[in-house]
Amino acid sequence: MLDIAWMLDIAWMICAFPLFGFLILLVFGRRLGEPHAGWLATASIFGSFASSVLVYLAMLGLDAEDRVVPKKLFTWIQVNDFTADAGLLVDPLSVTMVMFITGVGMFISMYAIGYMHNDKDFSKFFLYLTLFVFSMLILVLGDNLLLTFLGWEGVGLCSYLLISFWFTDTSNASAGKKAFITNRVGDWGFMLAIFLAFTSFGSIRYTDIADRIAADPNSIAVVTATAITLLLFVGAAGKSAQIPLYIWLPDAMAGPTPVSALIHAATMVTAGVYLMVRVNPIVGVAYDFAPSVIAWVGVGTALFAATAAVAQNDIKKVLAYSTVSQLGYMMLAVGTGAYVAAIFHMVTHAFFKALLFLGSGSVIHALDHEQDMRRYGGLRSLMPVTAATFIVGWLAIAGVPPFSGFWSKDEILLYAWEHNIVMWFAGIVTAVLTAFYMSRVVFMTFYGERATADIAGEHTQLAGEHDNHDNHDKHGKQPCEVSRIMLIPVIVLASGAVLLGAINLPFASGTHFLEHWLEPSLYNNEAYASATTGTKWILALLAAAGSALGIIAARAVYLKRRVASEKFEWAVAAKAWHLDAAVTSFVGGPGHKIFNAVNTFDSVVVDGLVNFTGQAVRSCGGWLRGFQTGLMRFYALLMAVGVVFMLVWFVSRASF
Repeated sequence: MLDIAWMLDIAWMICAFPLFGFLILLVFGRRLGEPHAGWLATASIFGSFASSVLVYLAMLGLDAEDRVVPKKLFTWIQVNDFTADAGLLVDPLSVTMVMFITGVGMFISMYAIGYMHNDKDFSKFFLYLTLFVFSMLILVLGDNLLLTFLGWEGVGLCSYLLISFWFTDTSNASAGKKAFITNRVGDWGFMLAIFLAFTSFGSIRYTDIADRIAADPNSIAVVTATAITLLLFVGAAGKSAQIPLYIWLPDAMAGPTPVSALIHAATMVTAGVYLMVRVNPIVGVAYDFAPSVIAWVGVGTALFAATAAVAQNDIKKVLAYSTVSQLGYMMLAVGTGAYVAAIFHMVTHAFFKALLFLGSGSVIHALDHEQDMRRYGGLRSLMPVTAATFIVGWLAIAGVPPFSGFWSKDEILLYAWEHNIVMWFAGIVTAVLTAFYMSRVVFMTFYGERATADIAGEHTQLAGEHDNHDNHDKHGKQPCEVSRIMLIPVIVLASGAVLLGAINLPFASGTHFLEHWLEPSLYNNEAYASATTGTKWILALLAAAGSALGIIAARAVYLKRRVASEKFEWAVAAKAWHLDAAVTSFVGGPGHKIFNAVNTFDSVVVDGLVNFTGQAVRSCGGWLRGFQTGLMRFYALLMAVGVVFMLVWFVSRASF
């Protein structure tokens, strides 16, 4: 018989394990060295994963209405009437998040032991990695907006440290700073939302907010709920790379590939989607245009990033734009009220995108850190396990049934169909493009013949990772399969990419496992599709046909060479429609002048007024100091003068 109370009480250990691992690596990391520092980090994340599984099993033993369990740890901040506890919110949503964060994170950490072999800062890499996992767990388990924001900032810091891990390369250092600064824009919206939520609800705890809205939806003005929703979405757009704040994520591929897999595919970038699902009670009472804004930005981001991915030659850049596109799908789901579909796609995406990134890392590792796909080809026979697992990830993200991506993406498209047919059409076009550009990656990398010539006489890395290893000349040796420690994680992730669609199958009510599991966290705000069974089948077949069309088109272009690739690889798409360049130009031009003007106003007017007040008080004090002579005769004279003035005043008043 399971002791449910004990299993719920150990929820704090989910965060404690990676924190403990971080502290040990902070003190003894260099002494542990390679590979022990990596194994310690992996073991700490495994401990967190095992704890989350125990908590999940305990919650299964509870009735649905009892599965929202706040766990106060201690009082963190108390100022007058304001109190912020350091507490955990253990509910189906947070437990789902921590299980895939720690599950995927554990295998990525194991993979990194092999990938970071011989790196001079091996232990430091895992130090940052464990700190990131701890921060991410605080983000999703925190029971209030402020604690979530603490984890939010923590993962932002770790993202900067890991993206610019090889900071001696200026492009890597710049990418880290770009990610950090861009996310600060989103953080501005998040902070304002916290302030507004506190003034509106008198609390920033998620359960307090949800309970108050459930008791009386009119307890908060609709315009206030709308403002909070849109401000939180600004923060979410920064972390989850939505237009126009997506610009940091493609450049973030400068970091080591395990970083790309963990932070920029499976975990951190999903924080914004998680936040919008978490505050679903507030979104539910906002004006209808607020979720519509989320949906339109999401579908626009998905389509935009898919067109950019088609023309990228750097394998990690393709996957980066693909991540932006898939995050757009998730935001589309949030905006249409399909919160379960958003989480469903988040989970399946974590597995197949981490798989694809690790697979690309194996290819890059085997080819001496070459990332230009034009120099790839014919690797299927040389790296059979990597090729097979990568192909599984390809079929999942392309939406080929019965792989997991088909089920989760199809559910989002169903809700888009019911919400707005234009959104559905944009989603279908994005699905076709996804199948096309991911097929392009597979065909250029694993099929055909090995490209041995340099491209246009180049002999440099395009935008890739800094090589901290002893490299041979490009193509100077025969590529071979990577080590076993790097293969085991991709095999496990490939299994998830195949099987995870089963957690929420659409066939009957009894197969909607994730939907029923998440119900207590959604407070009846989940939208339900009203389409008939026949309509659902037609939409599913159209989605599958779109995936097939994308694959067939890519085969004709990149395998059969029947169509020139230049017809699809537009130069403007390769530059992501110059949006990044436009933002950079604005920030470096008019934006720089505006920021300087604001800084001048702050220093001259705001600081000047403060400094003037201080100087005036100081001058008055200096003048009054002259009357402090220390002579009793002088003080007696002043008292006498004061008495005379008072007598004159009273006499003058009496005369009137």
